[in-house]
Amino acid sequence: MKADLGRRRVSKKIDFFVESVIRQMTRLANQYEAINLAQGMPDFAAPARIKNSAVEAIQDDYNQYEITWGSVALREGIAKKAGEFNGIEANPQTDVTVTCGSTEAMTGSIVALTDPGDEVIIPEPFYENYVPATLISGATPKHVRLKGEVFGFDEEELKACFNSHTKAIVINTPNNPAGKVFTKQELSVVADLCEDYDAIGITDEIYEYIVYDGLKHVSLATIGGMADRTVTISGLSKTFSVTGWRIGYAIAAKEMTDAIRKVHDFTTVCAPAPLQRAAVEAMKMPDSYYTKLAGNYQKKRDFTLRALSEVGFRCVTPEGAYYILADFSELSPQDDTRFAQDLVKEAGVAVVPGSSFYSQHDPVLSKVRFTFSKKEQTLKKAAARLRKKFNF
Repeated sequence: MKADLGRRRVSKKIDFFVESVIRQMTRLANQYEAINLAQGMPDFAAPARIKNSAVEAIQDDYNQYEITWGSVALREGIAKKAGEFNGIEANPQTDVTVTCGSTEAMTGSIVALTDPGDEVIIPEPFYENYVPATLISGATPKHVRLKGEVFGFDEEELKACFNSHTKAIVINTPNNPAGKVFTKQELSVVADLCEDYDAIGITDEIYEYIVYDGLKHVSLATIGGMADRTVTISGLSKTFSVTGWRIGYAIAAKEMTDAIRKVHDFTTVCAPAPLQRAAVEAMKMPDSYYTKLAGNYQKKRDFTLRALSEVGFRCVTPEGAYYILADFSELSPQDDTRFAQDLVKEAGVAVVPGSSFYSQHDPVLSKVRFTFSKKEQTLKKAAARLRKKFNF
């Protein structure tokens, strides 16, 4: 007879995980043939230059494993870009790891650098993978709320989060979902606290080129003594409209990079080889490409803000990224989940409940997130559906 030990077949960690609300809303969008303004994936073409490079790589049979931590040419391109754009000095041989998207870079970095008993500070609102990554590592997430319409730190609250157990803080700039672009002064406060408590900064800078109104992206690694205690994460997905390619990277000092590479090696082996060759071409795009990118997104932002305000949403103007957190309290007494579900079914527009970006739901039950990473005609069609839904 086989013993019945009453043993769980799944890890206890899974009890703390929730299904991705973003992907859930995409499935609802598909089910109801709705316009998907939930998931941040463009519905327009990627640059022909990098698409052609990917096709040529496949046709040239560049289809086998790459060097685990990324092709030499791509790491050199990333290091060059980091120096010129971010102001980060990186040795492509020892400091750069190419990953399967920035999501893997984030998860791999947290797993590689934290232990059970450590605390990871995650400001909220936050992108949804930071908490699961922390739980996988056995560390404890600790939250501090970004305040007001500017989504800034309350310095005293931030200081109160740091203690002897603090191993890392995750900074997402530009922020998803709030569109916050952290200033050098704000990042200097974070840098001082990291140095005081010997903590690591882990930054998600995937929207680094998508900033508006003359603002400038600043990397935490360039502040004070943070170069040796920061993991800088970015990738191709948002800048080049190739969210499905899954080419990301992490830049960090050698000791941390060695650890990140070990986790990456035994998690995914390597990022897709032919797409790495195309990524080398992406790194060669002229400055005019990035200027046009931000300018086009600013036009989409402004159109979407006007459309949402017109029907009764109250919006905070995002400084970067391509999302808008919109308050619907003047339109409906529903909570955010019910409002989002009804909107996709009744109006044919999919959005994300705002509470999915917070650890505590109550304060944000009247907010939903819209993405404007869509064609002009897609946004116009969505605006028309919202006007019809809310009788404007």
